[in-house]
Amino acid sequence: MLTSFNHTGIVVQDIDAMVEFYTGKLGLRVTDRYETDAGDRRDHTGISGARRVLVFLQLGDGGHMLELVHYLEPAASDGHLDKHQLGAGHICWLVDDLRAVHERLSADGVPFVTDPVFSRTDDGSEWGVVYFQDPEGNWLELIEA
Repeated sequence: MLTSFNHTGIVVQDIDAMVEFYTGKLGLRVTDRYETDAGDRRDHTGISGARRVLVFLQLGDGGHMLELVHYLEPAASDGHLDKHQLGAGHICWLVDDLRAVHERLSADGVPFVTDPVFSRTDDGSEWGVVYFQDPEGNWLELIEA
């Protein structure tokens, strides 16, 4: 039986640039970085000879982690699914002040799909949402609730 979430992994091309984005712009911190080598045997990914650099990032002191996976062998192919296609995914974070986070990231050069979109709930409270992408095109979302 499932007990909790551990991490979400995304495959990246430029591991150092992606670590800089997630730490420098979004405030995550690196908790672990290492290289794996499956050799001639198939490892748990089912890819014979896979060599990867893995970087784990975390927000705060615990909980769910983000794993950046850079394949040295075999190299990852170019291309992404659009956010509406089967198999596409995104990562979402909660924020206290969506307008302020959007303004700070926009000023720092992070491109957003739209400005934040706000709605009112039945009880009259406001919530907001916005989508953007990391430098390699992975979809990210921020929600203020």
